[in-house]
Amino acid sequence: MSKWKKGLSLLLTAMLVFVLASCGGGGGGGGDAKGSAGNSGGNSANPGTEGSGDIDTSKFVKISYLVLGDKPKNGQFEKVLAEVNKIMKEKINAELEWKWIEWADWQTKYNLALASGEPYDLITIGTDWLDTWGNAQRGAFMNLDELLPKYAPETWKSVPEEDWKESMYNGKIVLIPENDYTQWVNHGFFYRGDWAKEAGITEPIKDWEGIGKYLQYIKDNKPDVIPWDAASGTQTWGGFVQSYTDELELPISTGFLPVYTAKSYEEKFTVVSPVFEDVFLDYAAMMKSWADKGFWREDALNNKNNNRDALKAGLSGLDQHHTQTFSGLRVEMDRLQPGSELQMFPFSRTRGTNLMELSITHGGTSVGAHSKNPERALMAYDLIRNNEQVYHLLNYGIEGVQYVIKDGKRARPEGYDDARDNFYSDFWGGRVDKFEIPSETTWDQIEETLYAEYDKLKKPYVYGQFVFDKTPVEAELTAISQVTGELGPAIVMGKAGDPAAAVEEFRSKLKQAGYDKVLAELQKQLDAYKAQLGE
Repeated sequence: MSKWKKGLSLLLTAMLVFVLASCGGGGGGGGDAKGSAGNSGGNSANPGTEGSGDIDTSKFVKISYLVLGDKPKNGQFEKVLAEVNKIMKEKINAELEWKWIEWADWQTKYNLALASGEPYDLITIGTDWLDTWGNAQRGAFMNLDELLPKYAPETWKSVPEEDWKESMYNGKIVLIPENDYTQWVNHGFFYRGDWAKEAGITEPIKDWEGIGKYLQYIKDNKPDVIPWDAASGTQTWGGFVQSYTDELELPISTGFLPVYTAKSYEEKFTVVSPVFEDVFLDYAAMMKSWADKGFWREDALNNKNNNRDALKAGLSGLDQHHTQTFSGLRVEMDRLQPGSELQMFPFSRTRGTNLMELSITHGGTSVGAHSKNPERALMAYDLIRNNEQVYHLLNYGIEGVQYVIKDGKRARPEGYDDARDNFYSDFWGGRVDKFEIPSETTWDQIEETLYAEYDKLKKPYVYGQFVFDKTPVEAELTAISQVTGELGPAIVMGKAGDPAAAVEEFRSKLKQAGYDKVLAELQKQLDAYKAQLGE
């Protein structure tokens, strides 16, 4: 069972480049970690220190972990972390503290945090959605080559050499990959099976025209429902490209909308741009049509409502996210909207030619370039990833409070109240299959349906060791990201006026921003990568 994740685009500003450059420090982005390590306050080797082999842990330290998500407000996270820290204190004389990057404007907040020079110890990374290589280039992360074998020995031994190679920038390890956790996180639309049947749709939806038919039925027959209560920031262009071309997503960020792709799996090293193909006009026209038909709110560009909550309440008919989200949401919908039979139309279904497996660096953890305790940070990480008790606490909470084991699966305890007892840590930086406990909140037919479908279509991920060096085109990429951020949202929500005129303006401004120069540079580096692989 393998799984794939489709990333999100990051919107970067020129300011980040200069700020990161000014605070990159000598220990980050593939540089020598010794300078930062030397400021760790008592973590140097000291044979005979009890409980830690020859590592001195006599000085108590706090280790920060930068994660993405809205901070829980019911107090359960603090209770669970207190249990984790009892173990941390006993084993390495340290405590963990979470630093949250909340979802509102998360792209900007995350990159500003890394640019700030703050001494974050552990940092959640993702090469296909968190601009990890760009941040590595700007010196945000510490070189881990010499630190990992000593301070995270179990992790070091468990990660194969080829996976470490995919975790390098400029030949130095700058991240720990989430390589032992399998998941499918390719995106698609979620729709109600009961309403689809009412609309005369009896087979699984396989294209966007089918989704349009479904939404039109809701508009015509469900006056109290918004067909899709899409919120500001909604982005579906990448999904349309996957459905209507053979093109592959490349690990290069161009802000709100992806601009560059590879031509196909057969021509995986040839750079093209769907923005300059008919498919972009087709997309803009369809989104204008959907907006005109009232499939979402008139003020969708400013809509801050939670569409998923509306779906659960029976007030919206469509959602869009990845397969892992669907597997849990299906169970919730069965409970909250009995008979809804939530279905998923994965964007890869339409053509079935460009579904790649997940990159092992979609999730992972880096050590901040300005960390004052990199050694102890790695020791803490080694416990999170390899100590079953710590792992279960951080991923599931306290047994008997957040979950019980029933027939080999995690279940809710009797009297469980979601508002009072719900727990999450948003730890996506080192999950491992060996410690995972199946959950009754995951749809029990997911493997025989969607996973089986994906297994017939999947292709190996081919860009694991490709690191795009943005230096020659940094200014152009920033300008392109500004164009996609300024003009993209209106095209996505069908609010840009005449589609042909909107597409022409978009293309023209991309050209002015330096589109051709970036295309040439990207092709040059992919040619070199192809030669490196011997293909």
